[in-house]
Amino acid sequence: MDSLEIPKQEIHIKIDNSISINKERNTDLVDVKPIVLMSVLRSLHAGYFRISLSLCSQALLWKIMIEPDSPSMSHLNSKLPSMAFHLLWYLALVTQVLLCFLYVLKCVFFFDMVKEEFLHYIGVNYLYAPSISWLLLLQSAPIMEPQSILYQTLFGVFAIPVLALDTKLYGQWFTTEKKFLSMLANPASQVSVIANLVAARGAAEMGWKECALFLFSLGMVHYLVIFVTLYQRLPGGNNFPTKLRPIFFLFFAAPAMASLAWNSICETFDAVAKMLFFLSLFIFMSLVFRPNLFKKSMKRFNVAWWAYSFPLTFLALDSVQYAKEVDDQIGSGFMLIFSSISVLIFLGMMVLTASNSNRLLRRDHALGSATSPKDKQKSLPRNASV
Repeated sequence: MDSLEIPKQEIHIKIDNSISINKERNTDLVDVKPIVLMSVLRSLHAGYFRISLSLCSQALLWKIMIEPDSPSMSHLNSKLPSMAFHLLWYLALVTQVLLCFLYVLKCVFFFDMVKEEFLHYIGVNYLYAPSISWLLLLQSAPIMEPQSILYQTLFGVFAIPVLALDTKLYGQWFTTEKKFLSMLANPASQVSVIANLVAARGAAEMGWKECALFLFSLGMVHYLVIFVTLYQRLPGGNNFPTKLRPIFFLFFAAPAMASLAWNSICETFDAVAKMLFFLSLFIFMSLVFRPNLFKKSMKRFNVAWWAYSFPLTFLALDSVQYAKEVDDQIGSGFMLIFSSISVLIFLGMMVLTASNSNRLLRRDHALGSATSPKDKQKSLPRNASV
């Protein structure tokens, strides 16, 4: 019996994996945006509100310069300054809304990082920055009058966080042994002073004189204490990171803002306002003639560079008010010099930020778990990213 041979057949199975590849690609595309957003939120901190602070203060400068009684642009018949002011104000509004939205998201998704920033001896000061920006934006608004109900309501909403942080920050300086001002004082501490002075100016613009005096006295008393503490080089000032040295410009920002606030309270640029203006001018000159102080901090772009902009804008605002009062060549010279410097520095910062956008939200080390310089010395060294 002959053996039967079964013919061999090759079976080819073709698997179509195009569907799975497409699904993987779609999944990758879907996952990219959340990953980028989470990275941005991790890198974001309250120090980024320096950008909106500069935009809002610059908008206020342009609003004052284009007023009919201003000696700066009153002789111009062009609509260009007015258009520039409106464009700048809306840009400041968009930037502030975007930063606040991102920071709220960070509070939701990374609350521990926000809490760490709240407990940090430098980071806590910049939690005032969103309120300062909103108050400056409100004071420079082209469409609202200070006597309107909406203006007064918004002022209350933006000023309440300032008072709440005052209670926390100033209270611990008085009562908490590990958080005495002598241990925590640093140049960024003056942001809290500026917040009270900006709120004082807003209250004075609405006619709330008593409220304005309360906020002004609260700010100035603490400025005097902080200034003396830093002047004596107590432990807090010795733990300030080198790359944050542009914040030294806050030394003259506080008296400059105090001069503006007092001018609004008294409705005239009197002797007290002039004294505060001259003090800020002297401190500015003292810093300008010490460029080596900022040399190391200028090696790589950092968002801290925006601290150069808004203090100069406050000084420029002072110079405009001074020129209105004295009405001579010296006052006009001050106004021209400081207004030009303020605008040029502001434009330069915008160009530098755009050209270094890849470094703008780069992930730095955390603020550190140290809540005071004393605790920080016990922990591992970390770079501050405020």
